[in-house]
Amino acid sequence: MRKQILSILAVAALLCCGFNASAQFQWKRTPNDTLQSVRVLPDGSALFSIYAPDAKDVRLSGDIVPWGKPLVPEQKDGVWSFRIEDAKPGAYRYNFVVDGVTVYDPKNEDVRQRSALAVIDPTGDEFFSYKPEIPHGALAVRSYWSKTLGQTRTMRVWTPAGYEAGKAKLPVLYLVHGGGDNDVSWSTAGCAGNILDNLLADGKMVPMIVVMPNGACDISMFEKDLMNDVIPFIESNYRVRTDKNSRAISGLSMGGIQTLEVIFQNPDKFGYVWCLSGGFNPGIDIEKEAERLHVKEHAPIINKNCKEFVMTQGGKTDITYISGEKANKLFDEVGLKYEYQEVGEGHTWYTWKINLYDEAQRLFKK
Repeated sequence: MRKQILSILAVAALLCCGFNASAQFQWKRTPNDTLQSVRVLPDGSALFSIYAPDAKDVRLSGDIVPWGKPLVPEQKDGVWSFRIEDAKPGAYRYNFVVDGVTVYDPKNEDVRQRSALAVIDPTGDEFFSYKPEIPHGALAVRSYWSKTLGQTRTMRVWTPAGYEAGKAKLPVLYLVHGGGDNDVSWSTAGCAGNILDNLLADGKMVPMIVVMPNGACDISMFEKDLMNDVIPFIESNYRVRTDKNSRAISGLSMGGIQTLEVIFQNPDKFGYVWCLSGGFNPGIDIEKEAERLHVKEHAPIINKNCKEFVMTQGGKTDITYISGEKANKLFDEVGLKYEYQEVGEGHTWYTWKINLYDEAQRLFKK
């Protein structure tokens, strides 16, 4: 009984202290209370803001920052703001750098892959917009043991709306990211889920499974991991068709180099190949690379087995444009049949989103 009384008195004392502290504490309002860190303004520009009243230097970094155009911050009441003129609709990764330290946007809950994600979509009717009124597929994070690399790795797997209740086996697209990124990139900055959901809802694409593997490893090791670990995992755990005509591979930039590595090492395993802003590794002699990969010998096999072999670039401003030209020249010399496209604006996610939108409508229809 005595212990119960002492417990009650202790709680009462704490509550009294709390009430006294509350009575003495006065809330001080700051601009941070109502700050919107990302805003699209009526003139079409985007404004990125952070409250850092004690900072001496604040900068904005990420995909949204124009190349070669340093941004001068606007400061008012401890708020540092950066204006991006004529911001194009898209999904952009960004961070603030406060006194030399890279920090997340504290006002943005959508923090992924060490960066916050800003979606600039004033009208909501872009081909990569999220449409709440349509059915949506599921995006899963799948872990697997890579015998090739001797480690546990992850991949993202998108399944179309209705897959769980269905029985049909579906074709598979293996969609690879670029250098410096990982398996989360296509589903965030690339808006892959939205693009695929919208196309499927409009009846513009064949229902398929899209696998986004982690390509952050040596190019030749990625090929082995994909063929020996990733594909067997998918074919053992999902309802998928396993013939070459039901298997496609597509990769951007470094992922494009990896895509060529995969197809020339396995010339009869894929019916569709899309190399986005890619070519052969620019740091390697292309003739020696062609010999290593047996490009000339494998070209007839690929011609026989591939229904589509597409090389793309984001125009002459794409930093892989020259590498792509060299690859195309080599393909012409050995008689490899391919299609060439120039779409988008340089080496950017805006370009690669267009690529995915285009290729998803063509896959598995021939």
